[in-house]
Parts: sequence; structure tokens; C-alpha cells
Amino acid sequence: MSTSPSDTQTTAAHTSKKRAHFDQEMITMAHGSGGKAMKDLIDAIFLDAFDNEELAKLDDQARFTLATLQAHGDRLALTTDSYVVFPIFFPGGDIGKLAVAGTVNDLAVGGAKPLYLTCSFILEEGLAVADLRRIVQSIKETALTAGVTIVTGDTKVVERGSADKIFINTAGIGVIASNIDLGPANARPGDVVLINGTIGDHGAAIVQARGDLAIDSNIQSDCRPLNSLIAAMLQICPHIRSLRDATRGGIATVLNEFAAASNMCFRIDETAIPLKSEVRGICEILGLDPYYLANEGKIVAVVPAEEAEAILACMRAHPDGKESAIIGEVMQTPENMVVLKTIFGGVKVLDMLVGDQLPRIC
Repeated sequence: MSTSPSDTQTTAAHTSKKRAHFDQEMITMAHGSGGKAMKDLIDAIFLDAFDNEELAKLDDQARFTLATLQAHGDRLALTTDSYVVFPIFFPGGDIGKLAVAGTVNDLAVGGAKPLYLTCSFILEEGLAVADLRRIVQSIKETALTAGVTIVTGDTKVVERGSADKIFINTAGIGVIASNIDLGPANARPGDVVLINGTIGDHGAAIVQARGDLAIDSNIQSDCRPLNSLIAAMLQICPHIRSLRDATRGGIATVLNEFAAASNMCFRIDETAIPLKSEVRGICEILGLDPYYLANEGKIVAVVPAEEAEAILACMRAHPDGKESAIIGEVMQTPENMVVLKTIFGGVKVLDMLVGDQLPRIC
């Protein structure tokens, strides 16, 4: 959504709420040309959905007073991510919901209060405008849920066959309070590991949506913004050691990142990890490992042992953490390793994956 298709536009779109008539059924190359077709697309679809005073200026940047940011903390957090998920609609979400939730969560796991997002689109010629409207509406609703504002963006259109319908890039700005210090190197021996619910739901939902298996299942992606849950956890315990959202690579990858950064051992109990039977079944059929399967609404938390029960109770009281569980502990040795105590009483190493179990998962 080019925020400046011309240097002469004003805030009239925001103040009058009057939008251009737009009745095109498919995206064409003209919609990325910078001319009237592009202006109509931006005005009728993007500005209509994301309407706010800053975006409506259509400047080449969004501007904020430092006082506005400093009211929330003393450190600025900045993140960016690109989303190429296939298919673009899946049970429990779509590429638009994923783009907002993913970037909000990347800010929140660093202890930041997410405030502002950019949102840029690469559209393939021939994309159905109805699909674009649906995705934009999803972005609007997810941003509202997360309490963030989309303040600037960009739109490009590429020739048919040069992309897969739609790719989205989002960047996010948040602010971290002075008493928060989250990081993967903070783990200490005796700390406890928690997760806010079942693992692998997003990866399994994508597999199902791709139609490669004739499986009748109601698995839904766990895609959602988690900043509200994380804020509640930090309210209970500001000195949580580490938080990370377990997206590509699943919880095994996150735990390995924690182990490498802290030079500690993470010992996980297989019987304690929440896992839906449907997800387990898909993994068994396809030979996938649920510990490496993607999530889009799960965080792994490392917390001091004496705070674990209070934080767990806080998580379970929140809508995004009802199935939260303590799944393991941090040990001094063996260093830089993740070990899994299996349901049979044995122990195996959970190492980093060399490749990716499922491409284009987010």
C-alpha cells in the first residue's frame, strides 16, 4: 500500500470517510503502477480497513513524538517478518492474521508492548480482489485484538507466475519497560520451563489445508497475538528469564536456542507436553516430529522455580493459556543440550533440525 502514490494527497480520506468506488474483480498490473488504479485500490481497500489519522496522511513515513513512546518504557523494540504461507487461507486463520500475530508476538516475547505496525503487500497479477478484501479484514480484526495500529505500508504488483497470490511483510515497533530483561541467555539451573498449550497445531492445520491427505479433521491453527497473555505473565513476575514464540522449528528449536545461549541443559518431560491426538496422528502418518512442528500461538517460557506455580496459574486463567503446562527444567549439565525424557522412561537428545519439515509454513 504505497503510502505516497502522489505528493499532493491530504488527510481528506480520513476526515471525510468517503472512499473511491472500486469494482475490480482481479488485481492487474495497473494496480501497482502508482497511478489512479493504484490510488483507488489503496483508498477503497487498505485505507478503508486500516483507517487512522497517521495512515491517512499518506506520507512516506509515520511519525511519533518521543514522549508517546517513552510513556511505555525506556527501550525501543523493532522487528520485521515476511509471510509466504501456502495456502493463504487455512483452518483457524489466513496469511493476514498470521502477519499481524507473528510480528506482534516477536515484539511481545522480548518484553515489549507492541504499538505500531507497517504492512506491505506483494500481490500477484490475477489475485481475486475478494480474497484481498478478506485478508485485509483479517488484518484489521487481528490488529484490533492486539491493540496495535497499522501506520504505514506499501503495495507492489508482480506479473502472473512471479509470486504465489500474495506475500506480506510487516514490521513492528514496541517499547520495553525498564524493569524487564528477557533473553535466551538468562536461564539458570533449577529454572522451570512452561508452555501455554498444545504444540504443532499450526503445522498440522497447514498440512490438512494443503489437501495432501484425505483426513477428516477439525484441527485449527493456533495463530493469534499473545501480547495480552505475556503482559499478564510479566505483571505477575517481571523477572521471567526468557520467552520465545515457537514458530518454525517448533519447541525443539526454541529450547536448543535457549540451551546454546545459556550453556545450560534443558530436560523436558514428554508426558507433560500438551499434544492433541489429531496432531499426533498426522505426525505418525507423515513421519513428522511434533516437537519440530510449527506453532503460531505458543510461547515457551523459562521462569524461576519459586515463581512457576504463580505464573502457571496466571497463564491458565487467560484465554490464550488455558492448557498451559510445566514441561521441564533447566540443569547445569550436560551443557548446551536439550534432552527429552520419553514416555517409556528413557532419554533422547532433541537436536536442531538440519532442514525444514514443512516449507512455507508461515
